[in-house]
Amino acid sequence: MQIPSYKDLLNAGVHFGHLRKKWNPKMQPYIFMERKGIHIIDLNRTTECLERACKAARQIAKSGRKIMFVATKKQAREITMAAARSVGMPFVTDRWLGGMMTNFSTIRKSVKKMNNIDRMLADGSLESVTKKERLMLTRERTKLERVLGGIANLNRLPAAVFIVDIHHEHIALSEAHKLGMKTIAMVDTNSDPNLVDYPIPANDDASKSIKIITDAITAAIQDGLNERRKEKTAKESAG
Repeated sequence: MQIPSYKDLLNAGVHFGHLRKKWNPKMQPYIFMERKGIHIIDLNRTTECLERACKAARQIAKSGRKIMFVATKKQAREITMAAARSVGMPFVTDRWLGGMMTNFSTIRKSVKKMNNIDRMLADGSLESVTKKERLMLTRERTKLERVLGGIANLNRLPAAVFIVDIHHEHIALSEAHKLGMKTIAMVDTNSDPNLVDYPIPANDDASKSIKIITDAITAAIQDGLNERRKEKTAKESAG
């Protein structure tokens, strides 16, 4: 398991927190100092927490369960989407629809609708409809894809969520809590780390910082998937 070095974290600006006036006092144990009114995160604590989070992510992936990536902030979207896709995990990067997990059956219906439109567009069953109707369906398909594309193949609820910025994604976090899911998240100095099972104290606003942490979690998931594959192959050979 490859955890980024102290120097790499420093270069990515992971240590930059928020202004002191925006801080959450519960982040105190993770703050190293204050500089020019800005809190500086203790990168030694970030490393410890990241190690714990990566171990948890690896175990979940190894057990064959899913981890949903959630990041709807502009600077985190592309990074998160690419990372989730690289390990075949579900993701939400456009916007979080209330009830996305707590009302999963309704969301599945919308996904089904999207797949039906896909099928109709592909098999020519829309030949008979007017241009306008076809255009409306295509537009609806694009809209559904943007919001639900990342969870289209999710047939059951994930076991955990990985969140960038719990302050911004508070609805996703509270839904995960309601359903008893494990939570792994980047937590900046303006948030409460106690709301997360595996908090990673880090700057959740800069894309470099988001990328280095997200990549570490993704690599741990890949390790878990590889271990699962190896064990499966060994069992088959033995059997």
